[in-house]
Amino acid sequence: MVSGSDDFTMILWAPEKDKQSIARLTGHHNLINDVKFSPDMRMIATASFDKSIKLWNGRTGKYLASLHGHVQQVYQISWSADSRLLVSGSADSTLKLWDMKTYKIMVDLPGHSDEIYAVDWSPDGQRVVSGGKDKVIKIWRQ
Repeated sequence: MVSGSDDFTMILWAPEKDKQSIARLTGHHNLINDVKFSPDMRMIATASFDKSIKLWNGRTGKYLASLHGHVQQVYQISWSADSRLLVSGSADSTLKLWDMKTYKIMVDLPGHSDEIYAVDWSPDGQRVVSGGKDKVIKIWRQ
């Protein structure tokens, strides 16, 4: 479990094992909008107003990498079912599809005319759905 604070930090907990926290996750420089464990629980991704996505080890909380590519705040992130891909939606009106082996952008998906507030994967993992301030829902095929 991860809890967030208004000081731009998060705390990693394992309440089933111990009442003490496992780690304090620091590194963002602005509000954190979204926190998601990968489906395989090996990584945690965090999206922030600081325009970045940060990746952390899901068991230890150790910092792994920063993903830079958005030019405005990142609102939401979503993992693919196999934990190999991460999609992000931003105020810059783009979606970015990230490869979790290389931590690089695989695909840049422009198309919305305004901020993107919601992103998710279809159950079969073949499509990404996005929606935002432009009141449009887009379906992206892999």
